[in-house]
Amino acid sequence: MLLLFAAVCCAAPVGNAISAYVALKTGAQGDGGIAEGGTAADIPPRMLTAYKKAVQQVGKHVPKCQGMRWPILAGIAKVESNHAVGRNIAAGGDIRPRIYGVLLNGSGAGGNTAVFPDTDNGRWDGTASGERAVGPFQFLPSTWEGTGKDAGGDKTADPHNADDAALGAAIYLCGNGRDLTKRAQLKAAILQYNHSNEYVAGVLGWIDQYTAAAKDPNLKNVSGKVRTVIEVALSQRGVPYSWGGGNAKGTSYGICCSPSGKSGVSIKGFDCSGLSTYAYAKAGIQLPRTAAAQAGVGQRIPASLAKSALKPGDLVFYAYAPGRDSTIYHVGIYVGGGQMINAARPGTVVRLDAVDAMSGFAGGARLL
Repeated sequence: MLLLFAAVCCAAPVGNAISAYVALKTGAQGDGGIAEGGTAADIPPRMLTAYKKAVQQVGKHVPKCQGMRWPILAGIAKVESNHAVGRNIAAGGDIRPRIYGVLLNGSGAGGNTAVFPDTDNGRWDGTASGERAVGPFQFLPSTWEGTGKDAGGDKTADPHNADDAALGAAIYLCGNGRDLTKRAQLKAAILQYNHSNEYVAGVLGWIDQYTAAAKDPNLKNVSGKVRTVIEVALSQRGVPYSWGGGNAKGTSYGICCSPSGKSGVSIKGFDCSGLSTYAYAKAGIQLPRTAAAQAGVGQRIPASLAKSALKPGDLVFYAYAPGRDSTIYHVGIYVGGGQMINAARPGTVVRLDAVDAMSGFAGGARLL
């Protein structure tokens, strides 16, 4: 039985036999400008810059606003436009092609039932026959008229510009001076943005995820290839778990199915050993594909030495029967301070976890 379940968190992919036909529910397509080293793996760097810039500028427009953070803006933009993934984002922030929502003419298309008459003669939404939401934060032209500000110094407040749109969203969410450190006021701000409890829950989920992704471990005394491995792995926080997903080149669609019946076929991401394979490849080290096989590489650190023997960059293993490496089912990358970078299980994302988050500690391996 143990051998049957020897890879509950990690699987070996079966190459071209995988049918990768469904994109993530978030709407991401391809790499979409995702860059290694980003604070959150699914945000194009230029969009992340816009979010952070808006946080710095919002106080000029809403001095009493407290607690505005880039994960709040990222949570909104993730739901509204998936961070403009798939568009070209110029150095100055202009997004092309422009992002337009459905025409709000009461037709029912896209879920709209209300009629919004045109207010901008098509200046921002490209049509004079009605209104439609625009830009990465999906502002109605009428709302943008009272909220939009120039963030880049070109004297034009453009909702199709990443910097302007992010600043406009920050101002709108701040209201007359909300304290967004308070959960109730943060919920009220999101509800004002979109009057849907389901929408609020979705945005809050992304805000929490990006907040966690923004917290970095202390790498002050970590350098060289060890630092490379850790930073590469950290850059993938927020990437979804995919059973059988990931390889030395990065994320990939996974396979079917885990012992619990979860398929990775429609999910582009990493499982535990796929993530370690990728991170170590960036440091020039080729690893075998499964967690159990990876335990045979480098200097083995037995479980009897306890977790205190681990050093940043070590692989850390978990087994059904610690002491029997054939039963190893999981691997993480130790970052110090009792934490590891972890692609834990289906339904989660790559994240920082305590080493104690998984059961059956089976020691580690030092490759660097």
